[in-house]
Amino acid sequence: ERVALRDGEVTLDFNALAARARDASRAFLAAGVRRGDRFAIWAPNRYEWILAALGAQSIGAILVPLNTRMKGAEAAYILERSGARLLFTVDEFAGNRYPEMLAGIALPALERTVLFGQATGALAGWEEFVAGGRAVSDAEVQAAKAAVCADDTLDLMFTSGTTGKPKGVMTGHAQNIRSFDTWSRTVGLGPDDNYLVINPFFHSFGYKAGIIAWLVTGGTLLPVPVFDVPAVMHLIAAERGTMLPGAPTLYQTILNHPDRAQLDSSSLRLAVTGAASVPVSLVE
Repeated sequence: ERVALRDGEVTLDFNALAARARDASRAFLAAGVRRGDRFAIWAPNRYEWILAALGAQSIGAILVPLNTRMKGAEAAYILERSGARLLFTVDEFAGNRYPEMLAGIALPALERTVLFGQATGALAGWEEFVAGGRAVSDAEVQAAKAAVCADDTLDLMFTSGTTGKPKGVMTGHAQNIRSFDTWSRTVGLGPDDNYLVINPFFHSFGYKAGIIAWLVTGGTLLPVPVFDVPAVMHLIAAERGTMLPGAPTLYQTILNHPDRAQLDSSSLRLAVTGAASVPVSLVE
């Protein structure tokens, strides 16, 4: 009954989270997705991102996250190389209109695009997609889950491609759980934490040190789609946030903000930084 996730007006305890993830699994099975199939998510941090990932991965499908800053050709390359059958995205974010960016690009493996949020034009919304799984029985879902093995591939994440085209890197279920159980215990993340995840879910920092670490430890996840200092500091105060991860520039931006003195961060007990040089002065 503990709160698992809070995203704006959406609050889910762990029972509700499990039920919603199970509904998503039904929808994926109804769409013909099976163990080993790939699905892609091209969207900012939001609760549907998590439900889609949990629903599909728990029946053995493989997550392919796409960077929200990518343009159409960049995303299309990964969709084509991964053979993703389904794409979950949003109509617009940060000035990018994702479905339009893929218009006219041939992606023979991609069977369907679903929008998080409301349906737009010919594209179904998330709730419509989930409703398509109502005819799938609990027994079918349970059988699909039971077939998943610890060494099965959990995700296919593409590298930045600094010496050529991006390369897909595969990691498994048990491998990820072991790694981020260790990470969580190392940094001190626990079940009583209210965990703001600003790092994008498409990156391993937001997805693995965010979503997976949260699932392993059982705290409350607070997804943040865009880093805005006043909004984040208000969220910390309103939700009594205890854990804040980010690159050094995130903390520097907070410390240098003109309204810093009026922003309440007293509930924070833990901060994790990395991915760049961390000056001693910043830690102090």
